[in-house]
Amino acid sequence: MDPTPNAPALPIRVFVVEDQTKILKNQLRLFEGHPDIDIVGTALSGEAALVEVEREQPDVLLLDLGLPRMSGIDVTREVKARFPKVEILIFTIFDEEDKVLEAVKAGASGYLLKGATVDKIVEAIKEVRAGGTVIQPNLARRLLRHFRVEPDTAPVPTEPLPVTESAPASDEASAHEPLLKPLSDREREILQLIAKGVSNSEAARLLSLSKATIRTHLEHIYRKLEVTNRVEAVTEGIRKGLISV
Repeated sequence: MDPTPNAPALPIRVFVVEDQTKILKNQLRLFEGHPDIDIVGTALSGEAALVEVEREQPDVLLLDLGLPRMSGIDVTREVKARFPKVEILIFTIFDEEDKVLEAVKAGASGYLLKGATVDKIVEAIKEVRAGGTVIQPNLARRLLRHFRVEPDTAPVPTEPLPVTESAPASDEASAHEPLLKPLSDREREILQLIAKGVSNSEAARLLSLSKATIRTHLEHIYRKLEVTNRVEAVTEGIRKGLISV
């Protein structure tokens, strides 16, 4: 079960960068009435954002890619170099997929399409703040094409993969377990949901599991696939033919 804290969690400190004043005002209005989100500052340019981010040290940076002069990609690269603990969530439009890919490579934790509902935005902010990644299937496809990685041609078994269930191993024993063990049916199910852009909370609701259980399964998936985050897990899962997008 997820631990239940005695005191309410502190709101997530969010900084918003958007060069269109009207769009910025609309975005800020969306967060009114969400006590778990604290907008600590805004900026209309990348240059101003770097100054303010240094001062405010937000938890999450909501960043528009289409900025004048200093691009959102450059801002991402600079922020992650100077303030690595700041998570970056990109706001983008449909025809900016190439830029999104570059931003993810520069250190962004995910992206949202402009016009997303406030619930989706808040969920994404919470996801990246907790160390997760917000991706969509088309980005996983682009990652594969970018690195010229084709899915393995070997047929995917139709029968469940053999998995030996055992009691939880100690930390010392786990360190010596082989990394490339087959994914369990549940792990493949969760990996498929991730490839569809489903968050940890959404996956927990869909599968009637706790968020802690989802996180544990993700850790097992990362270890077995020898990856460190969702983007890499989805990319590797597609390459190995474990999932489809």
